Amino acid sequence: MAKSIAVIDYGMGNLHSVAKALEHVGAGKVLITSDASVIREADRVVFPGQGAARDCMKEISDRQLTEVIIQAAREKPFLGICMGAQ
Repeated sequence: MAKSIAVIDYGMGNLHSVAKALEHVGAGKVLITSDASVIREADRVVFPGQGAARDCMKEISDRQLTEVIIQAAREKPFLGICMGAQ
């Protein structure tokens, strides 16, 4: 059975390029989503970050995604892209 990958949509980041790259390498079912239940149920999670850390964190908080992101990072394969030491 194909694994599902949730690409977290928090209003920022290069979501579609990340999703296309994952599809290109045959990574399974790729879902771009801001739905916490979809993120929770996914087998793997990708967080496409970007350089404006303060804005990024605000958008995550505004969409009430903080807890589900922390849980996903603890419990399943999690790839954070461009999440430097800002």
